Amino acid sequence: MKDAMNRLAQFLGRRRRWVVAAWVLIVLLALPFASKQTEHLTGGGFDVPGSQSMKVSEAVQDEFGDRADGIAVVLKAAPGATATERDVAVARVGKEVATLDDVTLPPAVAAQARRQLQGTDVVLVPLRSDLTSDELIDPAKTLREDMSPGDAAGGVTPYLVGQPTIWAGMQEISKEDLKKAETSGFPIVALILLVVFGSLAAAALPLTLGFVSVLVTGALIYFISLQTNTSVFVTNMASMIGIGVAVDYSLFILARYREEREGGREKGEARARALSTSGLAVAFSGMAVIISLAGLWMVDNQALRSMALGAMTVVAVSILTATTLLPALIAMLGDRVLPGGIVGRVAAFFRRRFYRRRTAEQAATVQNRFWRAWTARVMARPWRSVIGVTAVLLVLASPLLSLQTGTQALSQFPKESDVRVGSELASDQLGGGTDPVQVVAAFDGAPTAADKAAVAGFRRELAATQGVAAVGAPTFSGNSVLIQATPQAGSESAAAMALVDRLRGTVVPASALAPRAEVDVGGETARSHDVRDQIGGSMWKIVLFVLALSFIVLMVMLRSLLLPLKAVLMNLLSIGAAFGVLVAIFQWGWLDGFLGFESQGALDTINVPLIFAVVFGLSMDYEVFLMSRIRERYMAHGDNERAVAEGLSSSARTISSAALIMSAVFAVFVLTGVPSIKELGLGCAIAIALDATLVRLILVPAAMKLMGRWNWWMPSWLDRALPDLSFEHGSEEPEPAKA
Repeated sequence: MKDAMNRLAQFLGRRRRWVVAAWVLIVLLALPFASKQTEHLTGGGFDVPGSQSMKVSEAVQDEFGDRADGIAVVLKAAPGATATERDVAVARVGKEVATLDDVTLPPAVAAQARRQLQGTDVVLVPLRSDLTSDELIDPAKTLREDMSPGDAAGGVTPYLVGQPTIWAGMQEISKEDLKKAETSGFPIVALILLVVFGSLAAAALPLTLGFVSVLVTGALIYFISLQTNTSVFVTNMASMIGIGVAVDYSLFILARYREEREGGREKGEARARALSTSGLAVAFSGMAVIISLAGLWMVDNQALRSMALGAMTVVAVSILTATTLLPALIAMLGDRVLPGGIVGRVAAFFRRRFYRRRTAEQAATVQNRFWRAWTARVMARPWRSVIGVTAVLLVLASPLLSLQTGTQALSQFPKESDVRVGSELASDQLGGGTDPVQVVAAFDGAPTAADKAAVAGFRRELAATQGVAAVGAPTFSGNSVLIQATPQAGSESAAAMALVDRLRGTVVPASALAPRAEVDVGGETARSHDVRDQIGGSMWKIVLFVLALSFIVLMVMLRSLLLPLKAVLMNLLSIGAAFGVLVAIFQWGWLDGFLGFESQGALDTINVPLIFAVVFGLSMDYEVFLMSRIRERYMAHGDNERAVAEGLSSSARTISSAALIMSAVFAVFVLTGVPSIKELGLGCAIAIALDATLVRLILVPAAMKLMGRWNWWMPSWLDRALPDLSFEHGSEEPEPAKA
């Protein structure tokens, strides 16, 4: 593998202009598609195969069609609105709906709305469609564009309500947040890189790779969304992870190249060594991230899988750019990536001003001595370090014991948002949630008189059930009947979820209808309930898959059994601590109002597996990079403590810089995103910060001191059976590549 990377470095050095030209062409081709990446994204994909909610959804679409509710319009007239203005508002709804395919406003409903609006200021106008809730998202987007909900027109303000309109609005706010995050994220990363590298050229390279990776991934997301349901959050997630990962990977390789050049190696040789060590580490760490994200495919949930696929795509593209485009750019720029120029002179000024006129080389020597001294202090009292850090992480993780999950799409919007205002108005009109609980009973044949009597009795029982505000008249179609009930509480509330449990667990089984038909309880609330149960019941599979495959990757790379086990346990500690902080902030509401945080009463259901997979994978980045340096030194002289000190001192600055960049990128999304994105960003930022400080700088060297030579224990038979993908260079130097 090392030889293959050496040959790749030689090829990239000889064909650097062709390689850069190829990437420029790829970017130009990707640009128009990346600009359209959000056009086919959806808020759907949450159906759980085989669940009651999915059975009801299919029955409603196939058998009841345009008799089921999906989208509704709320018309709110100003107190002084005239009768003519009120009639015009209803007519406008009919005109805009008429332009849509598969969505209608029945004349009887329009006439009733016209009469009601003359006598009251708020009217709910239900539309009809035979499309599923997911399929209604696109028509809802069109209506939002045409009707401008929340903007008064002639004394009457229209609002759109229903789950499809919530996800349509989420797409709009997601685009805005992504634009703000990318606009503010790149300058922050650029500033950190300037400080780290002291060179404009060197700082520009990771930024360029980040831009290219995110752009190319955006184009790929566009094509993916044409083939399968793709979540509206996939662009935010891909951008969040892509910027950080692409910059980090290029930082690792570029830092090693500069180290080799400063050590006196020729340009081509330095590139070859950088690519065959740090480049190989990048490939391994990227593989670990992709494996972690692949664990999300253990859940048969299209929304979760699409977000995982977007993140896996951007990581794969980042590996490709870091190992092909970056070496070619380094070959073209030459020593301009070394400290110098305007930034170098500014850095030199501050060193003279604040560090007693030390040169860059002297400052680097002092810094190296600092990390060696740090490592010596940690390993001098290893038990104290291990126990102390573990105790801190366990305390931070303790709130995890009270973790609760839920889906709160509506509360993601600002309180003044038209989506939220409209839903609140509709809830007032309905006396409960805007999305009804749907009960479908399927008989073996055409319903008999006795079957219809059982349906009537069940409707009365349903109306008397705690938590039900109103029950609509039964709708018969073929061998089935649909009954829709309005919950007293909001459709996404815990009370509405409890109502679904009550209906499925006691009301339906005890009814006279149950022996006569197959009865399923569905609707948007039931679907959220089923998704929560599906993900909660699948977490053990995700965790087991990620831990097992990550262990195998590290075992092959490090030729050890204990070091991969140590890495897995330490990653779990930092992830647990991050989840504990998230529970305190987003579930308990400890920082409500601070930085725009708003307690949701629970963590977002889909964020729990996402954060676990993303953070575990990214933590492996730093583990691979640090341990590859330590193993490289250990194979050179065989002294465990010395190898840890040398490996940590040579990589601590790079790891700290990479973690700072990654945390800064995640923090940008914390400040600009909706609550679920804030939750995802904060969880990842905290976990990365803890992993790069307490874990990598204290826990790792202390644990390796305690394990001694057992760190590198590997049964000889297993060592022979595994492929040799070593990072370390032997006595034989790589053939210099063309400068």
